[in-house]
Amino acid sequence: MRVLIGCECSGIVRDAFLAMGHDAWSCDLKPCEGDARRHYQFDVMYAIELRGPWDFIGLHPDCTKMAVSGNRWYGRGTPGYDQRQAAVAWTVALWRTAIAGADHVYLENPVSVVFTELKRRGADVQYIQPWEHGHGETKRTGLALHGLNPLEPSNVVEGREQRVFRMPPSETRKADRSRTYPGIAAAMASQWGISNAA
Repeated sequence: MRVLIGCECSGIVRDAFLAMGHDAWSCDLKPCEGDARRHYQFDVMYAIELRGPWDFIGLHPDCTKMAVSGNRWYGRGTPGYDQRQAAVAWTVALWRTAIAGADHVYLENPVSVVFTELKRRGADVQYIQPWEHGHGETKRTGLALHGLNPLEPSNVVEGREQRVFRMPPSETRKADRSRTYPGIAAAMASQWGISNAA
């Protein structure tokens, strides 16, 4: 498959699909942390529309303004509420562009207000945990799905550490908190990269 992983600069998910033999690319406004030869550093909408066609698109949009954990700063009645509305509108437009450009699409975010909007537009939504995929941690993560079966647990392990929640402040905290777990990336590539049709 031709695979695009949008809003990803780590290359973790892209590399999982590459390892399965797919023609996989990542795209982000930031430079790639890994192999930059398979990374587009520009707007993901451009990559979807002008670098396609794509068989499979994965999306990891910034969650800062949409995650329910940010309700204190971006919820209804706060000064940041207009920023949340703009972030949701952009993400919905990204979703619509992606499902018009590929038969198989997912969008990843933590527990987020955007999933209500995507459900209204026909997306299926599931929630997964790192401990279902080999990492003994908790981080409830949502997946909006188009043309894909729900991701099945691939390696259930013991441990329910809240490592991400307890990360101390640092210059890299935001990026570290949003990084995809390798076990989840491997499950996506192995399950959706072989038999991906819903």
